[in-house]
Amino acid sequence: MLVGEIMKNKGAGVITVAPDQTMVEVLRLFRDNNIGFVVVSQSNDEYLGSLSERDCCNAVAEYGAEAAMMRVADVMNRNVATCSTRDLLPVAMGIMTQRRTRHVLVMDGGDVVGVVSIGDVVKHRLDEAQRTEQDLQDYICGTRYH
Repeated sequence: MLVGEIMKNKGAGVITVAPDQTMVEVLRLFRDNNIGFVVVSQSNDEYLGSLSERDCCNAVAEYGAEAAMMRVADVMNRNVATCSTRDLLPVAMGIMTQRRTRHVLVMDGGDVVGVVSIGDVVKHRLDEAQRTEQDLQDYICGTRYH
């Protein structure tokens, strides 16, 4: 399956934050939207980096309580893992494994179109395994075959 197909199924788009927002504002956004990753952007046309739950944890570990009021620009990841909508899912999985990240920014040319997460990968693999199991069961029982 292509990464672009996953984007079609889950819906494209990303949640963005400004680089001058505080970490505590972003953490509230994480909580309110049940997410763990945002794109840092000044405008819709560009991205400057990303911020994940792990980035926030690392900032707290390094700076202590003052991390909560730090600007996103001071703790964001500027080296964001990316893949293309035309990449096969195993390519995105390899990027996640190699970069030790749970989120990969999905690009279509120079445009950000979404984020594929480890949860998206697990959901796809689970759906695939269930379809295979059903196909095998149907084959064994002789149903849905002519």
